[in-house]
Amino acid sequence: LNELVLFMSKLLIESVTVSGGPLLRVEGQPLSIRCDVSEYEGPREQDFEWTVTRGTETIKVISTFDDRFTDRSLQDRIRSDDISVSRLADNAIELRIQEARVSDSAIYRCSTPSTDSFISGNYEADVQLQVVPSSLIVAPDAPNPVVCEGRSIRLQCNVSRNFIEGIYLSLTWSFKKGSSLLEDLLTFGPDLGVTVGDDYMLRYTDGGMRLEMGNGVSHSLVLSRATPADQGMYVCTARLWMREQGIWNRIQEKTMEMGEVTVNSTDPDYTVVLSSSVNAKLSGDPTELECKVTNMSNLRSGRLGVSWLYRDIQPGDVPVSTHTIVSLDENGNLVPGKTYKSRVEAGLITVTRMEPYTFKLRLFRTTDADAGEYMCAIMAWVPSQHGNWKKVAEYVTPALKVSFANKRPVLGVVARRLREATAAGSTFEMSCQANIQNLPPGTAFSILILSEEAIGSPSRKLASLGPEMVLQLEDWGEPGRQDSLMLVKTGKRDFQFRIQAVQVTDRGFYSCEMKAWTKQPGEDWVEMAKGVSNKVQIAFTHKGPTFDLSISSDTTSVFPWETVKMECDVSVSGTSPTADDVAYEMKWFLSRLMGSNSASLLASMDRWGVVRKAPRNDNSDCSLERLGPRRFALNIHSTQDSDAGDYHCTATPWIRSTATGVWSKAPEVTSQRVFLNVKFALWDSMKLPLLYGICASVTVGVVSLVLGLVCAHCCCKTTTPTPRSHNKLMELEID
Repeated sequence: LNELVLFMSKLLIESVTVSGGPLLRVEGQPLSIRCDVSEYEGPREQDFEWTVTRGTETIKVISTFDDRFTDRSLQDRIRSDDISVSRLADNAIELRIQEARVSDSAIYRCSTPSTDSFISGNYEADVQLQVVPSSLIVAPDAPNPVVCEGRSIRLQCNVSRNFIEGIYLSLTWSFKKGSSLLEDLLTFGPDLGVTVGDDYMLRYTDGGMRLEMGNGVSHSLVLSRATPADQGMYVCTARLWMREQGIWNRIQEKTMEMGEVTVNSTDPDYTVVLSSSVNAKLSGDPTELECKVTNMSNLRSGRLGVSWLYRDIQPGDVPVSTHTIVSLDENGNLVPGKTYKSRVEAGLITVTRMEPYTFKLRLFRTTDADAGEYMCAIMAWVPSQHGNWKKVAEYVTPALKVSFANKRPVLGVVARRLREATAAGSTFEMSCQANIQNLPPGTAFSILILSEEAIGSPSRKLASLGPEMVLQLEDWGEPGRQDSLMLVKTGKRDFQFRIQAVQVTDRGFYSCEMKAWTKQPGEDWVEMAKGVSNKVQIAFTHKGPTFDLSISSDTTSVFPWETVKMECDVSVSGTSPTADDVAYEMKWFLSRLMGSNSASLLASMDRWGVVRKAPRNDNSDCSLERLGPRRFALNIHSTQDSDAGDYHCTATPWIRSTATGVWSKAPEVTSQRVFLNVKFALWDSMKLPLLYGICASVTVGVVSLVLGLVCAHCCCKTTTPTPRSHNKLMELEID
């Protein structure tokens, strides 16, 4: 038994752990570091020692069993309990520092003397501590000490600090009356979230309390529609946080009183009434809201501004965030909200002012997304002593719910099979019918036919009819089959789709997508509702023959300017049709990179024997020929380096039905690839230029020799003198 106990004790591996680090704390704030030991032998209560290391220097801090352990430089802090150790359990302690100093930044090591029968595990653990100087400054602006009932209380808290990565800021606005406890109004942060006090949640959701984030230093909490219950002392609290092991840890806190506010229950300077002057009945209709200021007094030389606010409502009448639609500032400038900027600039949302104090918001085309709650905020501005305008009051009206006078339009679509395609070459027909609710008379409908090879696969657009009943063939571009598709309107909300001479490639699932449209005179069509039908399947069994394709080449390596011949043979298995009842579309492709999936089309031959060749940029050429009913050849003449690569061919069989005489297209088959190599022949490439050069040289030499002989013979010829006649001389002497 003793040996068994000794063996089990050897299995224990002692482990010392400390708080996860690195730890970041602020100067002047208390801090604590926990240390635990587990899987140990010996007495139940364990002893601990703390040391710190700065660079190469190690200083002893405190020990649980040795009073003389502490270094002389820390004894004063130990005696004053500025540094202490607290036992949390037999195997856990906590090092505590009441007021952290920047010089306390170091590596802290917790160690425990071994009480095991043999050394096993770790007996110490380190954690990095960094203490940063305190830079948090809270300087709130004093609010207006006296506020009239119905006005707004602006609580501006100015906070500055040195930015340190990993440290986050939170702001809390609190309120108290007399000697009562502080009540938290609203807290922002540290995770960019907003926490509202329980007693103020309704006011916050109604827009009576809102947070305005400033330039990173100044942040304001605005309490609208102040009441006598709002008077009291307001406090601003800034806290610094650090996230450690998934938990927010507060490392510093500063609280400043902002000032006491008194709310006078005197007559308000003005009141605001929000109403709806034009209600949209359907999507696309205009909506107009009117914000009227009454009982205006004491405005003096001030001005009024307005902001229109929108708040969406989720299911269950739960309000969400508030957005600014558009504002008129103190100078009369129109300032659109970020979400509504495009609509304001396009003139779809306008703000007008009617004298004396009436503001109107008009939505020219109300959409489903515009349904919700609207508020009007009227701001009063007065000249300040510095010459600019100062906002002194703000009144936000209660929310006004805006919805369509009629119910939301609904469009349902049902597709039915009228004629089933039982085999290739037969006719397929289906109908599409719209079931509508809450649509006005005169609504136009459009339809789009979609097809899918399988459920969930990408859909393909076949044909469509717009609201003006113009037929558009979308992705239906098969040559020779444009007339086989028909889409017509057969009733007020009924359409019929037909495919004549169905092919094997037409099998799949077909559906209808319909839309309801309305149009005002001089404007574009506006979509009101949309619906997609169920799917109707074309699923006949193809009982025709099965085709296969093979490719061969008379050679796989050639020299430039030679001719290559490649044959593609179609083989048929199953019931083979006669030669007159089958035709083939052949295509040849070239991929210049071996194994590449991008191939370029060289030439094609349709089922009528018409050959089409792709444009070529080199001196080589290609030709196609039919060697037999199922044998086709591609000839490449005067091959060049650019003709090297992988070649393959495809065949699309067309089969004629012996019963109906209708041609149907079978699935395309593709051959394997064959590689062609074009060699580079040095002598073959040089012998013709050398031969041409020798012939030219001999010809020029012979011509030069003959030309020289001719010139010498003509220029150096000896002439014989002609004898002089004496008869004329004798005649002259006689004379």
